[in-house]
Amino acid sequence: MIAPGDAVAAPIALIPGPDQSDGAPADTAGALPYLQCVPYARQVSGIQLFGDAHTWWDQAEGRYERGFTPKPGAVMSFHPYGAMRLGHVAMVSRVIDSRTVLLRHANWSPINGTRGQKENDVRAVDVSDANDWSAVRVWYAPIQGLGTTHWPVDGFIYNRPPARHLGTATPLRLASASAAPRSMMQPAVQRQVLMATRATAPARSPIDRDFLSGVAVETAVPKPAAPVRTTARIRMAQATIAASAALPAPARRDQASLARDDDPIGRIIASRTGGAGVGSAGMGIGRLR
Repeated sequence: MIAPGDAVAAPIALIPGPDQSDGAPADTAGALPYLQCVPYARQVSGIQLFGDAHTWWDQAEGRYERGFTPKPGAVMSFHPYGAMRLGHVAMVSRVIDSRTVLLRHANWSPINGTRGQKENDVRAVDVSDANDWSAVRVWYAPIQGLGTTHWPVDGFIYNRPPARHLGTATPLRLASASAAPRSMMQPAVQRQVLMATRATAPARSPIDRDFLSGVAVETAVPKPAAPVRTTARIRMAQATIAASAALPAPARRDQASLARDDDPIGRIIASRTGGAGVGSAGMGIGRLR
């Protein structure tokens, strides 16, 4: 149980019992049965897995849903580390917050000098940088506080079948930088996790080729040609040319004479040369006459 002052960490790391198997050997003193973590976790969680604790995570694949979020009734699967050669399993009895849970487990703390004892509602704290529960510190009865060891955790096993959409793929989780013990699982386990996840990842579905078959293609509408800007002088000249072209030959000559009469320079040249024409062409014509 949680005792006052349980937030004080132990000055040294104490290691729980090294043998967390499915057996129940007699206690060394012969007074009490030596209860292991596996049968007790199976009893309190209802998850029907057998064998040593370190095999539970792989055994659960395809049989029970697995994940990395603690939930009441789920089994926390510890990875073997240090003297804990066979791993450990404990049931989550309560979730306090995103970093704290209470556990029910057996054969973790020696009580009254005897191993193989049950502990109910004892604290475990997530110490991973990413808050992904890849490493935890666990309450240790002899010091009445959290042990200092960061125990590596594989994840949580939930007492329900795996979700259909997840299939039987091993969940992928990025390892926390603070969970140094998880490096013991690398790189072999990490490669297996990555390969399993890639193998079951759904392929990206391309857009159906008939998706746009009924959609009219939008074409660009040609812009109207910009109007030609003409000045009043150009318009007058154009009108004069058009009108002159429409007149008969004599009338066109009269128009030329009128044009010469409007030219003072042409009149001076005509008076000096005795010709009636304007310019070289006009003077030539006047002489021929």
